[in-house]
Amino acid sequence: MRVIDLTQFEAGTSCTETLAWLGADVIKIEPPGRGEQGRGATSDKGGVDSPYFVMLNANKRSVTCNVKSPEGRELLTKLIAGGDVFIENFAPGVIDRLGFDYQTVRAIKPDIVYAQVKGFAPNGPFARYLAFDAIAQAAGGALATTGEEGGRPIKPGPNLADTGAGLHCAIGILAALYQRRETGIGQRIEVTMQDAVINFTRIAYAAQEMFGSPPPRVGNQSLIAGTSPSEVYPCLGGGTNDYCYVYTTRASNIHWEKVLEVIGRTDLLGDPRFTSAQVRAKNYREVDAAIAAWTIRRDKNEVMRLFGEAGIPASAIFDTSELSNDASLLERGTFVTVEHPVRGPMKIPGFVIKMSESHIPVKPAPLLGADNLEVYRDLIGLTEQEIANLAERGAI
Repeated sequence: MRVIDLTQFEAGTSCTETLAWLGADVIKIEPPGRGEQGRGATSDKGGVDSPYFVMLNANKRSVTCNVKSPEGRELLTKLIAGGDVFIENFAPGVIDRLGFDYQTVRAIKPDIVYAQVKGFAPNGPFARYLAFDAIAQAAGGALATTGEEGGRPIKPGPNLADTGAGLHCAIGILAALYQRRETGIGQRIEVTMQDAVINFTRIAYAAQEMFGSPPPRVGNQSLIAGTSPSEVYPCLGGGTNDYCYVYTTRASNIHWEKVLEVIGRTDLLGDPRFTSAQVRAKNYREVDAAIAAWTIRRDKNEVMRLFGEAGIPASAIFDTSELSNDASLLERGTFVTVEHPVRGPMKIPGFVIKMSESHIPVKPAPLLGADNLEVYRDLIGLTEQEIANLAERGAI
């Protein structure tokens, strides 16, 4: 499958990177000279592609194309004619002004799968508003449920809106391609970042249904107020991330009883404050004090091991350095090292879906226009002289 990729920043690029990891031929269309905006955004080295860009554009090919020029539009039209998927995540209205709205692209390639990622619904009250990840997380309800009890809303660390929208879009594209095999008909895929965040916060709506009002911020406690322990506990060392998260089921007392065995507090068995998950949730401060008194004397890895081996859900709080240097994750391919043509060896997150019959090696993000010759010569049939002339005129 060939993907004509007009995405930028993260919401769109995470979608096309996923498709590239699945084996699609993703051709990234970029403005001559500067490329898509993510290349230069937050770069630590002037004139060198940013780590941000490298993380989101692996396994793609890059061509430059000035789609505002007649020659550039002609080139893009020819690429679309040989494509299976067209995707963009420009600001509202931009793709229409460029002349490549759905109806136009569909006229070029009738069975095209045309995908768009926007911040808000095109037919809603915020249709013209711009959105980055934090804005969409606020609009989608993630901030309303994140933070300490009684405190201000806090943005969650992961980019749920950006990459979340990208992955939702990839799912839609895959389904549309599968449907096209049966019907021969393409279609338009529309994903908004606000919708993606809403989809990630289903449990908040379960809580609202249960309690009749929007759920409050509860820190690390269970959002539906059904269990304790549900907290990060301080561990030996006192560092920023020297904590272990422990969470127990609300379905029974089995985890709670095992916790008491591990921390040596079986004297609390039968204590009326802790006889059920719901009762413990009301007395969570006493629960937390008992567990923290034990965890503070051990490092986080030991705490995780002892709880884990006892069948209790628990995890040390791992930072990015610990994870990217973890031997088992490196062996699994969760992190891979690629040889960037300018930066040299770079460790990046790899493709996390493991498939027994599909092994696509991870390749570094392309330099700007690195594939101009190959794509324009082999896919469109231009001669090398014609390509050179286009470059001289600023069309590519």
